[in-house]
Amino acid sequence: MTVLAPHLAAFLRDHLPRERNVSPHTVTTYANCFALLVRFAANWLKRRPTDLTIEDFDPELIVAFLDHAEDARKNSPRTRNARLAAIRSFFRYVEYRVPACLDLALRVRSVPTKRTDTTLIDYLTRDEITALLDAPDPLSRLGTRDRAMLHLAYAGGLRVAELLSLQLQDLPQRSLATVHIIGKGRRERVLPLWRETQATLRAWLAVRPQCQAVEIFLNANGEPMTRDGFAFRLAKHVATAAKKQPTLLRKRITPHVLRHSCAMHTLAATGDIRKVALWLGHASIQSTEAYLRADPDEKLQILAAHGSPTVKPGRFKPPTDPLIMMLNDVRKRA
Repeated sequence: MTVLAPHLAAFLRDHLPRERNVSPHTVTTYANCFALLVRFAANWLKRRPTDLTIEDFDPELIVAFLDHAEDARKNSPRTRNARLAAIRSFFRYVEYRVPACLDLALRVRSVPTKRTDTTLIDYLTRDEITALLDAPDPLSRLGTRDRAMLHLAYAGGLRVAELLSLQLQDLPQRSLATVHIIGKGRRERVLPLWRETQATLRAWLAVRPQCQAVEIFLNANGEPMTRDGFAFRLAKHVATAAKKQPTLLRKRITPHVLRHSCAMHTLAATGDIRKVALWLGHASIQSTEAYLRADPDEKLQILAAHGSPTVKPGRFKPPTDPLIMMLNDVRKRA
């Protein structure tokens, strides 16, 4: 039997950050998944977590854990599939490190993902975006910071991790005309910025505290802004903007909705899905097709180009077949 702990520690501390070069956020996500899995397995097998072995994690236990996460913890099917992806990644690592567990690893990796509904994305209209960007108070230091964060997140279509990991060196020294982004999968891109966005960034950098942190956006304590902190500030400004745009109250607005809004407005302006994929830093254009499904203008153009079918009016002729006539008569009398 192979003890789980040393191999799981090597996977999280060495393989993912050094060999796979994944982001710290991905390592944290995987660690959270395995923390839940180990606790579930310990309760399932009535053992201490340190006594668990790799052989204990057979497909039956994995499926039971995924069902528990979905039923008891109310995880969505997408979250269930994300946890399964983390488990598969670990057993792919185990294949080469522990040959004795090769058969088990292959069986675990064959556990199927759960099919999910393809839902339409949420995004904000231009009026709603304008109200949200104007919500932070430009006369306060935190309001100046929040305005810069919201402007940059929307203008660049940035993921939260991309926004909060930006460093001072990612901006040109003498100009704020562009920003250098290191996105998902270590893909880099350089984006030009609107003058309005440049102005909000310049205002924040002028009042940004002088500290050792190299990140552009800091919290009230002078430390790098966190994902939860940004989500909290966004919710506060959504409540303020809803006073001007009540439609915001009917929408579930997360930090990622700003990225969706940028994509939808870019698609409406250019009509080219390839430019949207280039702006967002998508590895495949298939990831960008979701915005086509949510855009009604694209469907209206198809409808206008195709035209409605021309159907000539006619008269109804009753059936003349005796059997059909008998059946109709019985149906009427019933």
